[in-house]
Amino acid sequence: MALLHVAERRGSDAVAATSSAVPDGVDQVIDAIESAGLVLDPSNNVVKASSAAYTYGLVSNQVLVHPEIDGLVARVRRTGEPVDQEITLARGPFGEALIHLDVRVARLGSRYVVVLADDRTDSYRLEETRRDFIANISHELKTPIGAISLLAEALEPASDDPEQVRRFAKRMATEATRLSQITREIIELSRLQATDVLSTAKRLDLDGIISNAVDQNHVAADARHMTLAVGGKKHVMIDGDETLLTLAVNNLIANAIQYSPDGSRIGIGVRLEEGVVELSVTDQGIGIPEDDLPRVFERFFRVDQARSRNTGGTGLGLSIVKHVVQNHGGDIRAWSQIGQGSTFTIRLPEASNSAAALQGEKR
Repeated sequence: MALLHVAERRGSDAVAATSSAVPDGVDQVIDAIESAGLVLDPSNNVVKASSAAYTYGLVSNQVLVHPEIDGLVARVRRTGEPVDQEITLARGPFGEALIHLDVRVARLGSRYVVVLADDRTDSYRLEETRRDFIANISHELKTPIGAISLLAEALEPASDDPEQVRRFAKRMATEATRLSQITREIIELSRLQATDVLSTAKRLDLDGIISNAVDQNHVAADARHMTLAVGGKKHVMIDGDETLLTLAVNNLIANAIQYSPDGSRIGIGVRLEEGVVELSVTDQGIGIPEDDLPRVFERFFRVDQARSRNTGGTGLGLSIVKHVVQNHGGDIRAWSQIGQGSTFTIRLPEASNSAAALQGEKR
């Protein structure tokens, strides 16, 4: 009987050693933490991951995406000692945006490894935003403020000439509107640089975002007899912030309207290929010189300074689009030919089915 009992215990231990189940209680802990958390089995397969791990793009098809984290896991398996290190990773599968993570890796029992990652990107962005805000606002606000000051001085000697007063007052109102728009867009751009929109990302249908952006531009397009042509509905799902993505698409359409002739056509289309969503806005406008094309996303850059003044452009619209897209793990590209028009293409990762299922379970 004693021998049978020992054999039974050894058999139970062998089953436990080969089981792929996550240790008791770990599931609940991973679901509860705000950090990106995941558990790896001996083959480095992800057997459990929090929603933040998918949001940050650390996991795809139940495997780790970044070799930097793979290296930390291998080190922990080799030495048995926990590792705590700050690493910088690409925000998404393409694009230039980065995410700064404080990563801790440790053993979980004899078979598993747990990885916890906290986002430290905000602290980096805060310093960058402070520098950019001071530099941009001091440079760009000088022009409208100086213009308003000069016009105010010119009003006093022209007080006996109603026509001159009306002319100066109209120009002051134009400069004040421009000043207000610049201030609003600088604040919006600074907010984009200082926050992580993906920390509160939701699963969104891109068709709805396009529809909202087109609705916001219909009045301006109709006034100039333009056609906003939207391709068929694709029902493509992405993860992100609906308000910011609508702002980005709205800015692209408004930009196309601003730089296109009356009666022209603006096309908005969506394409999905191998997990990459492409949203393109094509116009029949004046085009962008080849030398200027790499600079169109810079803050306050204007291809046609005189036209921007006449239309009230601030040079911040495309920069805001770039930051919105980068904050969603994507990138934006521009193609143009003088006299024939331009195409701006936003590329974003398709929503992860694994992440969506996990979020659905939590709800």
